[in-house]
Amino acid sequence: MALRDQLRVMVVDDMSTSRGLLTNALDSFGVRNVSSAADGATALQKMASAPVHLVISDFNMPGMDGLKLLHALRTNAATRGVGFLLITGRADREIIETGKRLGMNNFLKKPFDPPRLRQAIEAIVGKL
Repeated sequence: MALRDQLRVMVVDDMSTSRGLLTNALDSFGVRNVSSAADGATALQKMASAPVHLVISDFNMPGMDGLKLLHALRTNAATRGVGFLLITGRADREIIETGKRLGMNNFLKKPFDPPRLRQAIEAIVGKL
């Protein structure tokens, strides 16, 4: 069974359009086990009952931004090892450095295209 058939992914973004673009791109790669959340708190609730292998999160979200979500994942024993891909339009040095310190696996600057998304994901989980 291919990795893409087993991989469970959580897409977290407050913009429904962005969630749709990410979900469609994942579907085009053959990754079908995808759930989504509009914010970090909802994502954490969903992952408590349905664990995932990879979180693809926007940085700029109300309430809990992508780095706060990452921190919450890394400080919880059950989610410490989950892969984390941060997607941001503001890929400035401070955000990236903070993400790396917190345990971010990779990042992708918006706007992105599906081939770059696939490369960023494969750098974390292996070949889809």
